[in-house]
Amino acid sequence: MALNWFYLAILAALIVAGLALCRVWLRGAIRRVVADYRLQADHRTDTLSAAVKLLQAQVSELREARDLQPPMASEFDLEAAASVIEDPSEAEEEEVTAEIMAVIAAAATAFLGKKVRILSARLLQSPTESVSAWSQQGRAFVQASHNLRSRG
Repeated sequence: MALNWFYLAILAALIVAGLALCRVWLRGAIRRVVADYRLQADHRTDTLSAAVKLLQAQVSELREARDLQPPMASEFDLEAAASVIEDPSEAEEEEVTAEIMAVIAAAATAFLGKKVRILSARLLQSPTESVSAWSQQGRAFVQASHNLRSRG
């Protein structure tokens, strides 16, 4: 009977030692994987920061070049300005310029790491502008239609 307890104690010690070794090995493997992911994230962050700095430099160059150009004659068209003032019902839609499209595409390319082609872009309505009553009512209807169960 004493022999069986001896073998059981040895077996338990081997199991505990094996579990301890597995824990140490897995802990080291996890640390290596986490360190690798941190290096990759740091590399991506550095690449993105460099791309943003380059884009900022390009934008400032474009702004300087635009400011140095003489104004076009069409910019001072008084008749067009008067027509805009006389007819406020036509909302002026601001267009996204080619330079801004290029900056957006370059930023997306730098972030994703592959070439991105922007097909279209438009400015969204700001929260301060008036929102259609129809769209507000539609949103209220959709939000009210959700079945919310009370947790109790």
